[in-house]
Amino acid sequence: MDVVRKFLIASVFWAVVAFLVGVYLALELSWPSLNFGLSFLNFGRLRPVHTSAAIFAFGGSALFAKSFYVVQRTCRARLFGGEALANFVFWGYQFFIVMAALSYVMGYSQGQEYAEPEWHIDLFLTVVWVAYGVAYIGTVLKREEPHIYVANWFYMTFILTIAVLHIGNNIALPVSIYAAKSYSAYAGVQNALIQWWYGHNAVGFFLTVPFLGMMYYFIPKQAGRPIYSYRLSIVHFWSLTFMYIWAGPHHLHYTALPDWTQTLGAVFSVMLWMPSWGGMINGLMTLSGAWDKLRTDPALRFSVAAVGFYGMSTFEGPMMSIREVNALAHYTDWVIGHVHSGALGWVAFISFGATYYLVPLLWNRARLYSTRLVSWHFWIATLGIVFYITSMWVAGIMEGLMWRAYDQFGFLQYSFAEAVNAVHPYFVIRMLGGVLFLIGALIMVYNLIMTVYSPTTEVSVTERRDAALPAGAALAGE
Repeated sequence: MDVVRKFLIASVFWAVVAFLVGVYLALELSWPSLNFGLSFLNFGRLRPVHTSAAIFAFGGSALFAKSFYVVQRTCRARLFGGEALANFVFWGYQFFIVMAALSYVMGYSQGQEYAEPEWHIDLFLTVVWVAYGVAYIGTVLKREEPHIYVANWFYMTFILTIAVLHIGNNIALPVSIYAAKSYSAYAGVQNALIQWWYGHNAVGFFLTVPFLGMMYYFIPKQAGRPIYSYRLSIVHFWSLTFMYIWAGPHHLHYTALPDWTQTLGAVFSVMLWMPSWGGMINGLMTLSGAWDKLRTDPALRFSVAAVGFYGMSTFEGPMMSIREVNALAHYTDWVIGHVHSGALGWVAFISFGATYYLVPLLWNRARLYSTRLVSWHFWIATLGIVFYITSMWVAGIMEGLMWRAYDQFGFLQYSFAEAVNAVHPYFVIRMLGGVLFLIGALIMVYNLIMTVYSPTTEVSVTERRDAALPAGAALAGE
């Protein structure tokens, strides 16, 4: 469990970094002079630092931690490759994150969404990812539990699909073996199609599928209830895995991409609504007979609210893929609101809930330092999300309507600058929402540190004796 603890600490650290950079970028968008004329503080350089820190540093480290924990518990086997391989995965991944962030600030970028690192950093990440796959799949292969619990299928799909996406999208031609600069092997509309095949499936197979694996393990453990329908979880897995991979072209409506490809992406995006909501219902119905625990367990409240946000964002996404809706929404801040309802409400909240569950177990503590602080974190962060996404919805729809407004002579009624000026108040509200979310994360950091180091959370002799007794009936494949 040493590598689990390391990744858990890293995920909390990178969460604060990601949210802090996000707040600073929101300040820059509201008051552009805050870049102080410094190139490394430009929005264009800091924006990929924020997205990579949120997705790959915070989200990725959380996934490594929880997946390594879940696979050992559900397979009743230690990690394949032992501490040496696990430590290589941890330190290699953290090195990749730091090098990628430094390259962005220095101005090195492929200019591809969610795939900004240059070729040499991509090659190093490939090695680390293969090591991760070997450690995880090797553990499943040597398992002592005959059944492979459903969470492991979600994690293994995440590992294999991200490897294919990463390699396929990042085929590039370096200027020379000594240069940090490279150019994509694809060009024009082919490059756009490959990029959004990668980009949307990074959302699907990095920010959705493995976090569903997290949901299928930690919600039953927190609620003390079995999964509502194990059969539904299997149907959810296979239908989601098949459909998601086709949805990327919906990012390219009204472009040079052939119409049939755009339509294919929209059709599969709408179809995704069904398995997504099947998973949401399965997660929520797991609490049947245990809803009262939401009053006393604020960590479970995070996990359940996350499933609600998952359902909302997986309805909004298919709706926005419809061409008529996309004509209004695309390139506006509505898209930013949609992305953050998923990133903050689903990814961050399910990670927070699992982290609050794991820290006392991993550090042999009797309990969290303060459940009241967990409640404060939940409500402050939720309020921050509401400020963020509602302001972006209003700003986005306003932008879409202003950009397409014509006067009686057939000319555009508003200039782009007028549209930017109109949404300025909503940018400020978005910044305030980000500040609230950051404050919640800082409360979590304090609570977790006190959980580990406070004498009041130490395990008593009685509790240590009770913990050594048989656990009883399995709840989540253990």
